[in-house]
Amino acid sequence: MLGYLFGGYVTTKEVNRLAAENGELNLNLESANSTIEQLRQQVANLRLGSEIDQRANDDVRVEVVSLKDKIAALEADISFYRGIMAPKDNVRGLTIGQVNFIATGVPRHYQYRMVVQQLATNHKLISGSLSVTVVGRQGDEARQIPLKEISEQINDERIKLRFKYFQNVEGELVLPEGFEPERIELIAKSSSTGQSVEKKFGWLVQET
Repeated sequence: MLGYLFGGYVTTKEVNRLAAENGELNLNLESANSTIEQLRQQVANLRLGSEIDQRANDDVRVEVVSLKDKIAALEADISFYRGIMAPKDNVRGLTIGQVNFIATGVPRHYQYRMVVQQLATNHKLISGSLSVTVVGRQGDEARQIPLKEISEQINDERIKLRFKYFQNVEGELVLPEGFEPERIELIAKSSSTGQSVEKKFGWLVQET
C-alpha cells in the first residue's frame, strides 16, 4: 500500500512539473506574440510619421528595417517553439535542428551553434550523445576532424545530451592551417529510446 501511494505521489508530482514546463513555454509564445504586435504597431506609426515629416524619412527607414528584423527573429522563435510542441508531417522524436557557423573576424576561427531537439506532444527526458565531424581536404587528401579536436568547449567526441525540449551545443572552433572544410556531419543517438538520427550540412559561414 505504501509503495502504491508513493508511486502515485511521484507520478502526480511529475505530471504537475511537466504541466508547469508546458505552461511556461506557452507563456513565452504569448509574450513573443504580444511583442510582435507591439513592434508592428510601431512600424505602422513610423510609416505614418514618415509621411508627415519627410525630413526624418531616412531615420525612420532605418528604424523600420530594425523593427522588421526583430519581428522576423521573434516569428522564427515562435515557429521553432510551435514545431517542438506541435510537430507536423508526422515527424516525432529526436531530431537535429539548425546548425550555424559565424565568422569571428579572425582567420580560421568560427563560432558555432547546433540545436538538437525533440518533436513531440508529450515530452519525455531524452539522454544520449551527439557526434560532430568536420569533413574536408588537407591538400590532396580527404580528412575528417572530430569537433573535440578543434574546439576547446568540447571534451569528448560524444557530446552528452540530456533534455526534454531542445539542447544547444555552442562554442568556437579553429580550423587547422591548410584544411578546407566541405561539410559537417552530425549523428545524434538517444540511449533512452534507441533512436539514431544522422544529418549532413554543407559548410556555410554567416558573416557578422
